[in-house]
Amino acid sequence: MTANPYEPCGICGTDDWQPVYSGPVRDGAFGTLRDNAEVARCGGCGVERLAEAFCFDDSLYATAQYRERLAQPADTDAYLKTHDPLQRHTLEALWPTSLRGLTIADIGCAGGSFLDHVAGTASRLIAIEPAIQYHENLRRRGYPVFDSADDAAGIWAGKIDLAVSVQVIEHVTDPRGFLAGIAALLAPGGRLLVSTPNRNDILMEMLPDDFPAFFYRTVHRWYFDAAALAACARRAGLEPVETRHIPRYTMANALHWLRARRPRGADSLAPLDATTDGFWKGWLESSGRADCLFMTLKRAGDA
Repeated sequence: MTANPYEPCGICGTDDWQPVYSGPVRDGAFGTLRDNAEVARCGGCGVERLAEAFCFDDSLYATAQYRERLAQPADTDAYLKTHDPLQRHTLEALWPTSLRGLTIADIGCAGGSFLDHVAGTASRLIAIEPAIQYHENLRRRGYPVFDSADDAAGIWAGKIDLAVSVQVIEHVTDPRGFLAGIAALLAPGGRLLVSTPNRNDILMEMLPDDFPAFFYRTVHRWYFDAAALAACARRAGLEPVETRHIPRYTMANALHWLRARRPRGADSLAPLDATTDGFWKGWLESSGRADCLFMTLKRAGDA
């Protein structure tokens, strides 16, 4: 690893980085790699960070180029078709919280799949999304649209009962400021549900020579486990309420990685059945080794 490829940590300010990975990282869809990348862990707050020289340009999230980098269509209909099935995990993380009558903001909502799933139950829904290609369609569906939490604060500061931000914090340049901006939107007693890929994904342990090149990727600057995410949240004026590790992929996906060294997604694999997969997912959640980390947060000092 080259000397000092990082600025002082944007979360805690510590200038103590220890190398944890050096090698190829995913640069878009599976199979596209960028070589000689570097990842280090902060000795202060425990977050891991990809060296900035290998990171996707943050300004491009406001364009269609992010989806194009992932080899995904950038239009709303294609986004909804892909992401509608994934809302089950966000709703599972919220259960058994009632959403009835709440004012809800989705920060990084993209095409608005989560908003559509809770429409008709929540009282008011706010779309916060930097990618302008989604804005017109979101407005047509009745959602007020803002580029960022800071932009929304002029109207919605202190008025949001529930904020949701799914698989976003790992992308941003300033995760502490990102969370602080959302905290400013929360009403007294309000909650934020944030999710991010789990650095303790079981496949990082099972396939240490193959999986890191898939897990680390140019569009993700930051890599959290539960302790690192809680440390970031506390520095942003938030306190953890609940932490859950929710698997989004099946046991078949893990077995396919072991056999073929590539993802299988949510496909099944004979002779595995739902009962077998249920035991696998339950163990991942209880042991903290699922692929996705969900954390519910409240403002410090709130009940």
